[in-house]
Amino acid sequence: MIVHDPAPEDLPYLRRCVVLARHALEVGNEPFGSLLMLDDAVLFEDFNHVSTGDDTRHPEFAIARWAAENLTPEQRLAAVVYTSGEHCPMCAAAHAWVGLGRIVYATSSIQLVQWRREWGLPDGPVSPLPIGAVAPGVIVSGPAPELLDEVRALHASYAGDAPA
Repeated sequence: MIVHDPAPEDLPYLRRCVVLARHALEVGNEPFGSLLMLDDAVLFEDFNHVSTGDDTRHPEFAIARWAAENLTPEQRLAAVVYTSGEHCPMCAAAHAWVGLGRIVYATSSIQLVQWRREWGLPDGPVSPLPIGAVAPGVIVSGPAPELLDEVRALHASYAGDAPA
């Protein structure tokens, strides 16, 4: 796995993911948002839908399913997934299985784990493995320090710790 810092041209798309994460929070979900880009066009975007009781309703997983149904293997490989938070192992596996390209994330899984521990919340049910431990062939860019405080505030709000 190759990890890079997000490039300046990635930031507008990461900011859109944060907007989607804020929307997820506003409608009662954990604050995660993601989008799929190909050739400078947003093809698909989504946010977390776990308040339905299905904790697999992550936007990154929805992107993988949408891409598998709507894009050729070549298009999937050329596509970029932007997301407010690093893929969990389930989503990283889905990303790799459908052959999507680069992932760019605003905050890392380890950052989220650290915040949750600071707030006295339990760890999640799945180990917070980095994308490379699950999908070693995927090029990854992240985290984006410019968005750290904003994303942390969204998660704090969800946790009941502080207003977003």
